[in-house]
This record gives sequence, structure tokens and C-alpha cells, in this order.
Amino acid sequence: MTSHSDQRKFFHLMLFVVTVVFGWILFPLFGAIFWGTILAVLFLPVQRRMLGRLRGRRNLAAIATLALIMLIVILPLTLVVGMLTQEISTALVRFRADLPQLTIAFQQLLDRMPANVHRLMDLAGVQDVNAIQQKLADGAAQIGRLVAVHLLSIGQNTAQLLVSFGVMLYLLFFLLRDGMILGTMVRRAIPLDERHKSQLLRQFTTVVRATVKGNIAVAVVQGLLGGFIFAVLGIQGFVLAAVVMAFLSLLPAVGAAVVWVPVGVWLLASGEVWRGVVLFAFCGTIVSLVDNVLRPILVGKDTKLPDWVVLISTLGGMSLFGLTGFVIGPLIAALFIASWNIFTRLRDDDANQADAG
Repeated sequence: MTSHSDQRKFFHLMLFVVTVVFGWILFPLFGAIFWGTILAVLFLPVQRRMLGRLRGRRNLAAIATLALIMLIVILPLTLVVGMLTQEISTALVRFRADLPQLTIAFQQLLDRMPANVHRLMDLAGVQDVNAIQQKLADGAAQIGRLVAVHLLSIGQNTAQLLVSFGVMLYLLFFLLRDGMILGTMVRRAIPLDERHKSQLLRQFTTVVRATVKGNIAVAVVQGLLGGFIFAVLGIQGFVLAAVVMAFLSLLPAVGAAVVWVPVGVWLLASGEVWRGVVLFAFCGTIVSLVDNVLRPILVGKDTKLPDWVVLISTLGGMSLFGLTGFVIGPLIAALFIASWNIFTRLRDDDANQADAG
């Protein structure tokens, strides 16, 4: 007869193997599953309200919530991606055409600088205008080739993208409809006491909602404001600038200033003083105010993650998982800290029990 202990060991081994293999099978659809789960967590309160208004009809409530997600998230994102692709292509063509004029303006700017600045630029190796022009031209050509390769890749993988998109929507429907039931099942399966389960699940949902809802809302507002002032001032490529500013605002200690500060300096140096002053005034007050006021309101201090942890986990996550990493990185960091806090608390409890015994 097989002992109860052997049966349990075999079952744990089988459970581990089956779980790993199942994860391996699902890995090709990781992006679709991940974003379906994130959107379900984010819109679960909306699903609950829909469920109450539709008198408990779960299918209809999930369909209504899914339609709302399509309207306010997926459709605008698709339009922005299309506009951005066209903007990048136009900007590259315009940059190649304007490169001689930019080189002349840069030479004029160098001529107006004092001798001390010239010596520093000589040490830095940025005094040779022709070499700089060649580097800029080579950089533009490389960017153009990179964009062309990505566009070709997207065109070749259209079927795969459509499949992933369909899987995400299909999964999202069932996660919205059955999310509370699945949440209860996951909660029961976690082999921890209720206090530690609550801490882990609360940390997970808090980080997801803070990262996606708060940070993306701040990024969108900053990008829209930045694109607006670029368009008002007649600065070309305002769609591209808006998207880059929105993307950079996701990174703590970096922010949208990486875009508007160099543009403002260039405007001032090229004689467009009033446009440079307006850009600095608007972005330095309104755009920065959004980050200082809106982010604490939407994100808050619930994540309890230092800015430096958020920064390195975001950069590390994006280097491993691409754009999805801006959510995965802070999420793993938060769960890492929460897990070690639970481990420390359990160890202290064992030590106290040993002392009491």
C-alpha cells in the first residue's frame, strides 16, 4: 500500500509539473492573457455597477462593460497608433530635408557662444559641424530602417495580432463575468492564512490599479497638454511629441521634460524667443503641475514603493517584457516586498512562540 505521505509528495510533484507545462503552453499568448487580466481587474468596479443596474444578468453586464472598454480604451489607442506611425514617417522625411538648414542654424549658434563654451565643446568632440551632420543623417537613416522593419513585421504578423486581440477580448469577457468567482477560487488555493492572503491580493490590485489607472491617466493628460502647446506654437510633429512625452511621464525622475526642455532651448537659441518662453512657461507650470497634483490623487501612497524602486523595476520590466513591463516591473517589485514582509512576520511569530514555549 502506498503511504499517505508518498501520495502527497507525488501529487505535489505532479501539480508543479502540470502548472509549469500549462504556463509554457500559454506563454505564446502571454500578452493577450496579461492585458485581459489587467483590464478585468481595472474595470471590475464598473462590472459590479453594471451588474447592479442590469439586475444580476452577468452576461449582459459583461458585454456592456466590454463595449465600454472598446470605446474608451481600445479604439482611441488604435487611432493614436495609426497617427503616430504616419507622424514618424513624415518627421523622418522632413528631418532629412531640413538637415542642411539645421546645420547652418547650429553653426550660427556656435558662432555666438563664448570661448569657454567652445573649449568645452572641443573637449566633448561636438565642435565639428560636418561630423555632427553626418551622425544625424546616419541616425535618421537607422531610425527609418528600424521603423520600416517594425512596420513590415506588423504587416507580416497581422494574423497573429488579430488572434491575440481576439483571445484578449474573449478572455476579458469571461474574466469580467466570472471574475468574482475566480477571485474566490484563487484566494482559497493560496496556502496562506487569511491575513497574509488579504495583504498579497490587496497589494496586487492596488499596484495594478495605481500603475494602470493613475500613471496612464497622468501620462495621457501630460501628453495631450504637451501636444496641444506644440500644435498651438506651430511646432511640427506635435503628435509624435505628445506620444513621447506621455511615454516618458511613466518613468519617475525622467518625465516629459526630456522632450520639451531641449525643444524650448532650441527655440530660444534659434531666435524664436517668444515661442520658447511660452513653451517653457506652459510646460514648466501646467504640465509639471499635472504630475505634482494629479499623480498623488490617482496613484496615492498605497503602493508604498519608493520612487527609485518604481524607476528601476519599470526600466527592468520594460527591458524584459517590452511596453507591458511598465506594469509587470512595479507589480513584481510590490509582490517581492510584500512577500518578504510576510516571511519576516512569520519568522518573528515562530520566534515568539519558541520563546513563549
